[in-house]
Amino acid sequence: MTKNPKPLTKEYITSPFMIGTMRLGKWGCNMTSSEIEKFVEGCIENRLVDFDHADIYGSYTTESDFGSVLKIRPDLRNQIRITTKCGIKIVSENRPEQKIKSYDLTKKHIKKSVENSLIALQTEYIDTLLLHRPDFLFDPYDIADAFIELEREGKVNHFGVSNFSTNQFDLLHGIFPLISHQVEISLLHRKSFEDGVLNQCQKFGIKPLAWSPMGGGVLLKKSKDQSIIEIQKQISVLSEKYNAGADQVLLAWLKKHPSDIVPVLGTSKLSRIKSANDSLKIDITHEDWYLLWQTATGKEIA
Repeated sequence: MTKNPKPLTKEYITSPFMIGTMRLGKWGCNMTSSEIEKFVEGCIENRLVDFDHADIYGSYTTESDFGSVLKIRPDLRNQIRITTKCGIKIVSENRPEQKIKSYDLTKKHIKKSVENSLIALQTEYIDTLLLHRPDFLFDPYDIADAFIELEREGKVNHFGVSNFSTNQFDLLHGIFPLISHQVEISLLHRKSFEDGVLNQCQKFGIKPLAWSPMGGGVLLKKSKDQSIIEIQKQISVLSEKYNAGADQVLLAWLKKHPSDIVPVLGTSKLSRIKSANDSLKIDITHEDWYLLWQTATGKEIA
């Protein structure tokens, strides 16, 4: 039942950034089909073609919002890559059978979730499926069975995980080859730099995907928190040094890491997309990288 790992490459994601879709629908700006269409076209023009979804976004509605655009513009599908996630069950009027929030990575749920996502997204296949959160009861062989069948049926091309520990990743990766791991990474959330997740990605040639790369936008807003203010002051100094915006400095800080972190941009504004692309021109120095780390931690490294 085990499967020999395929050669892992980084070609399944072609963009330096992913476009997060969580806030495109009812959990955010509630864009119309026309607005989503223009946004997708703008992302493609900016050479960002990887879109990050999850079945639960918009309380199980955002995939359908996006899919309504692909239905009327099927030509867009071949120009983009779709990643979606499953495994979290939330209480929703669109899933009345779910009475509490829980995690479910059983084969039955994974396959049903994929079928629902294919219908919602109006597509015949998903480029990459991520397991959204580790189910404390997950059976890696059961998951591998689901992945093998989905791949054989041509419904999913690649598989990865999200928010797993290194041990949980090893347990599943040892049975079925994974190609990505999405975790929270930002100047405010630095755990992955120290807990082995990024090193594990380097070891296996796996793409680390960073959700909330701007720290939830906290560093880009006025704050009364003195620790945030100090970080913002240092970002301002580096912004002047590199002739860049604060958002660009934060992205350049992430992109400096040799694991080739792919930030997931949770924006619906094309101006922010272009700004992110321009951040690739910044080559932040080794010392400046640690200067931001020191400011964020509030202490000199050991």
